[in-house]
Amino acid sequence: MCQLKAVVERQGSRETVMESVTVVDVTADGVILSTYFEEPLTLRGVRVRSVDLLNGSILLMEQNTDRDK
Repeated sequence: MCQLKAVVERQGSRETVMESVTVVDVTADGVILSTYFEEPLTLRGVRVRSVDLLNGSILLMEQNTDRDK
């Protein structure tokens, strides 16, 4: 079974936001993370930077909102 640890990078530091992620949905607003036994977590204003299948992690980072102006 493949479950991921979700990590968000903000201003140079990294924070684990969810363990045992089973589903990652990318939307226009951000990313929705789901597990088997918890409510889905919606992270707005982030994007997927990388997925490391060997270590079972997904790295998310804040979007640069300057582009949207």
